[in-house]
Amino acid sequence: MYAALEAATAGARVVLVTKGSLRASNSFYAQGGIAAAIGPDDHPALHMEDTIRAGRGLSNPAAVRVLASEAAGRIADLRRHGVHFDTTPDGRTALAREGGHRRRRILHAGGSATGAHIAETLIARLSGHPNIEVIEQTGVVGLIAEGGTCDGAWVLGHDELRPIRARMTLVATGGAGALYERTTNPPGALGDGIALARAAGADVNGMEFVQFHPTALAVGERAFLISEAVRGEGAHLVDGDGDRFMVGRHADAELAPRDVVAREIQQRLSEGRPSFLSLQHLDPGHVRRAFPNLVAGAAAVGIDLTADLVPVAPAAHYLMGGIATDLSGATSIAGLYAAGECASSGVHGANRLASNSLLECFVFAHRAVAAGLDRDPEPVDAPLPEQPVGRVPLGELRRRMWREAGPLRDAAGLTALLAWIDDQPLSTTATVARMIAACALARRETRGAHVRTDHPAEDPALCHQLPCPELPSIV
Repeated sequence: MYAALEAATAGARVVLVTKGSLRASNSFYAQGGIAAAIGPDDHPALHMEDTIRAGRGLSNPAAVRVLASEAAGRIADLRRHGVHFDTTPDGRTALAREGGHRRRRILHAGGSATGAHIAETLIARLSGHPNIEVIEQTGVVGLIAEGGTCDGAWVLGHDELRPIRARMTLVATGGAGALYERTTNPPGALGDGIALARAAGADVNGMEFVQFHPTALAVGERAFLISEAVRGEGAHLVDGDGDRFMVGRHADAELAPRDVVAREIQQRLSEGRPSFLSLQHLDPGHVRRAFPNLVAGAAAVGIDLTADLVPVAPAAHYLMGGIATDLSGATSIAGLYAAGECASSGVHGANRLASNSLLECFVFAHRAVAAGLDRDPEPVDAPLPEQPVGRVPLGELRRRMWREAGPLRDAAGLTALLAWIDDQPLSTTATVARMIAACALARRETRGAHVRTDHPAEDPALCHQLPCPELPSIV
């Protein structure tokens, strides 16, 4: 949505296509805020250092420098579009701290409903814009790509199949968390855009790095996320006796990077030891004011966020890998760009720093639009790719992905998972699942969010991104 507004402001005609609605996305559900080094005690260099440290040696420093240095400009853009960030009683921008950050640099809008507030503001700006056509409930079934060049996309919706030609095509389709049985993502987050780009010949890397958020509510069918901002405000992680277990495990205790906390909680879970969030020592009124949607979500399953021990466990949350891009969001295919969770920009490395995800969307979408609108289009005469006719049984796939390619992995499980996937009909869903499993099998080490129990140490020889292995064609 931000990219569409940027391009339209530059005078371009834009078609924005989504397979669901504009509100059906991880961005809309994002509870955490957006990171930017705008505080008086902060600096982009500190933000860059924290991001690289969290990335466990795999972040691209040039990409991280872009992210941190351009953050303030993108915050200004959002304010210009009408986004109102939370303020302190004296009118200053309220800044929170989250895991892995050494400073308070997280901006929120509506407490822990930042994504929804930003999305609703952008939706209102899109509505009726003369240069933007929004097409909802319409899927992209293939890219118009041939000979290393993309000239648009084939879309199917409302009983019509048609090509949309464009001098630049931006894939912003999100991640693939819904491939897992336990996830914070909406059902549509299946990695479609990554599979489409791969089918067209685009480079993809880093698919083994799936971030598992450490504190999803361990009650009910859906993994309701308890935002990291709660720990940033002082919530403790405790055992059943109320004793804090992250103290002594990491210097930052509950505010350690996500991979550290998730690994500790998952290990405890595998040993039969539950973990809880405790806000009992915090002011109940402040908790209710700061996190109204979290209080309501917990209450829906009979838990008082202010008074009860809240059972938590990891859940699939964010994909660090994806379509490989340069610093302008350009892929290996001319005319094709990617931004956000579907892209592998080099920012996150092996573990995403909290609240860098929304920031990445705006920083690299801004750069992609500037680069894409500046290129001369190259018409391509490409037929519609043949479509896979089968479907993988999604429920069984999700169970197997959680068991074999989840927070704890080993070669035997990943090999069994790949054999099962190879027996399924070819589809975009199976393609993305296979990329995750194959990349996880190839990286024989533990690094960041990727935990191999049979290779528990980091391997210095693997301190680089691995390209995805060759896959069966989906066409």
